[in-house]
Amino acid sequence: MVFYRCVSLLSRLRSHTQHRVQQQSNLSNSFRWIQTQTVSSDLDLHSQLKELIPEQQERLKKLKSEHGKVQLGNITVDMVLGGMRGMTGLLWQTSLLDPDEGIRFRGMSIPECQKLLPAAKPGGEPLPEGLLWLLLTGKVPTKEQVNALSKELRERASVPDYVFKAIDALPINAHPMTQFATGVMALQVQSEFQKAYENGIHKSKYWEPTYEDSLNLIARVPIVASYVYRRIYKDGKVIPMNDSLDYGGNFSHMLGFDSPEMQELMRLYVTIHSDHEGGNVSAHTGHLVASALSDPYLSFAAALNGLAGPLHGLANQTLKPNHISLVTAKAKMLEHSHISMQMGGKPRPAIREVLLWIKSVVKDCGENITTEQLKDYVWKTLNSGKVVPGFGHGVLRKTDPRYTCQREFALKHLPDDPMFQLVKNPWPNVDAHSGVLLNYYGLTEARYFTVLFGVSRSIGICSQLIWDRALGLPLERPKSVTMEWLENHCKKASEN
Repeated sequence: MVFYRCVSLLSRLRSHTQHRVQQQSNLSNSFRWIQTQTVSSDLDLHSQLKELIPEQQERLKKLKSEHGKVQLGNITVDMVLGGMRGMTGLLWQTSLLDPDEGIRFRGMSIPECQKLLPAAKPGGEPLPEGLLWLLLTGKVPTKEQVNALSKELRERASVPDYVFKAIDALPINAHPMTQFATGVMALQVQSEFQKAYENGIHKSKYWEPTYEDSLNLIARVPIVASYVYRRIYKDGKVIPMNDSLDYGGNFSHMLGFDSPEMQELMRLYVTIHSDHEGGNVSAHTGHLVASALSDPYLSFAAALNGLAGPLHGLANQTLKPNHISLVTAKAKMLEHSHISMQMGGKPRPAIREVLLWIKSVVKDCGENITTEQLKDYVWKTLNSGKVVPGFGHGVLRKTDPRYTCQREFALKHLPDDPMFQLVKNPWPNVDAHSGVLLNYYGLTEARYFTVLFGVSRSIGICSQLIWDRALGLPLERPKSVTMEWLENHCKKASEN
């Protein structure tokens, strides 16, 4: 308990006052913009967006003309060599990640979204359709608007047979993400943007066929994803869509899970995983590919391939030697390691890395390991040049709010589940809970978990892509340099 209190105190002390004031100011301005939008009873999302675009185009034009030369920070060699971490270089309207507060969707925190966005039932989890509306318009939708959007997405959710045939051409043991990305690429045949571009559409209208592609894509990926799941794990017995269910509820249903609690979990899961600003691999990849005027299908398929990489879902900080006291939390996990092993398969990378590490500890030290033995094993791991996965986040410096809302869900629905007891460590991230909740309700095929993440991320990536086209954002083309150039530059800098 003393350790956790110390962590909390140190986290508060290390926050820089000036940075926080600036961030709060930015968030407040964003939130004020949301609240001052004209309230409309219009149920058509396209019409609402069309009204907003001219104003935001002028906003961007003014920002560029009046402040285009304002510096946003200094670029260091460490940033260039370190994956551009900490380098501000992208415009991403739909969400902003604060290291201390976590993600905000159009200025709204996850608790605010849970409180204000419409739900399927009173006191329930937010509907993903509501978040889609919020990301695109900056407005909190009414229940009637969300119901209309949900109906529209169901009407758009028509997947041609050749998509399933393309997936069926793959071996059944192909990774679920390979099959999912293949299905998305097959959907590209029906791209409205590609047709419009080939017919000479004016660039000021690019956003409209992009909007059509994006909503079609968002509507169809749950069908493709559930087909992959049923093909691999359920003998190919496909479950059709239920016209009376919402987006998250239908996804759960098509996967084969009809309990009200699982449907609520899927609504929460899709909502909180939908967007995480633009610098992560999948979001940045989608934006980068789209900047070449590739259509949403091509762009999102590229994003999925980035999402499938072992380091994307991992997104954890290495356990440094001065964090060695964190091993007490690992000891807690090892007490129940036999439960973790039941998940089997190859889970989403973040979970997979944690489980592999735990398995290696159990193999070498046995299950009844002492804290001292575990401490020695952690040092052994670090001294071998490897990392200990499972703690923290690449950007966040406090508990991930996506973890917190899932923990609250678990406290409400499964407080005594033994797996739930495992996910307590000093800086838990979203992966600390996702697998536990899914496993509890029967979705135990952890190798498939990244596909769930991919379906969720379609909402955020496609929302921003529509705004990319509406704002006329250019081709992304940063400058690269060689090590020789860096050495010469640094030498000249030192001489001056």
